[in-house]
Amino acid sequence: MKKLINEVDTVVDEMLNGMVAAYPQYVKRLDGFDVLLRAEKKEKVALVSGGGGGHEPAHGGYVGYGMLDAAVTGEMFTSPTPDQVYEAIMAADAGKGVLLVTKNYTGDVMNFEMAAEMAADEGVEVAQVIVADDVAVENSTWTTGRRGIAGTVFVHKIAGALAETGAELSEVKRVAEKVIANVRSMGMAINPCTVPAVGKPGFELAEDEMEIGIGIHGEPGVRRAKLETVNEISDELLAKIFAEDIFHEGDEIALMVNGMGGTPIMELFIANNHVSEVLAGKGLKVAKTIVGNYMTSLEMEGFSITLLKLDEELKELLFAPADTPAFVQR
Repeated sequence: MKKLINEVDTVVDEMLNGMVAAYPQYVKRLDGFDVLLRAEKKEKVALVSGGGGGHEPAHGGYVGYGMLDAAVTGEMFTSPTPDQVYEAIMAADAGKGVLLVTKNYTGDVMNFEMAAEMAADEGVEVAQVIVADDVAVENSTWTTGRRGIAGTVFVHKIAGALAETGAELSEVKRVAEKVIANVRSMGMAINPCTVPAVGKPGFELAEDEMEIGIGIHGEPGVRRAKLETVNEISDELLAKIFAEDIFHEGDEIALMVNGMGGTPIMELFIANNHVSEVLAGKGLKVAKTIVGNYMTSLEMEGFSITLLKLDEELKELLFAPADTPAFVQR
């Protein structure tokens, strides 16, 4: 295993401190906890999200104006503990309530729910939404139901924009759930990643193999097959997304081509070139495209495609200003 780290046990701690050192205008560390807070607290509904480390820039990279107020990080690919999430909730709360944005993994759902109950006992109003945008498989190694993957970023962006307006918690939750109902994703990989504490890849692929529908922790996908061209791969991912039957000719959508961490940006743009052509051919109007590493899996090589169906409300909030380490929009 080759990793640019010091000690396995200090990876998360040093990473978070490094983020604070790089972006003090955006984030600060909650003393004693693996939590990044917005540098300047604002009196509004607070958004709190998080999950295991290894998915950077998610989630700490989205703490800032127009997105999250706190992000809690577990060990690599491991859910944050309830006490860590609880501390994030209590520190982020500005008296207007807290929305938890949770990806659908069993540990995350359970620990975030426990933390919400603990905070409620202290008088904090907490609501929770669960993102399950991955169309690849219904149940997986770590989930009951569909996994939450890169579509979570759109939830952060749109719910965060509404929260900035001073909207009530019920409204922020409503718009988050609208995003969840209208966002779909699917990913693939051509090479695995290695969790530092494990010291070996989570799975093996031959030089001429790929895994279609893989999860962001390396969970198995739909099929393992011989490597195809990126156009053919994109077509398969899109076919599964279109099978959901929520995207129709004339719809306006947002598109994310997301890298898994080890994929050159060049290759992501090549994928986007074909995806954009396919969407245009189906009469879908792409209002916004983002290409890059938004929800990664350490150094895994691969990508995912996310489509979000927009209405006027979602479009306005998607284009609202945001200013965070990993997502800036003027």
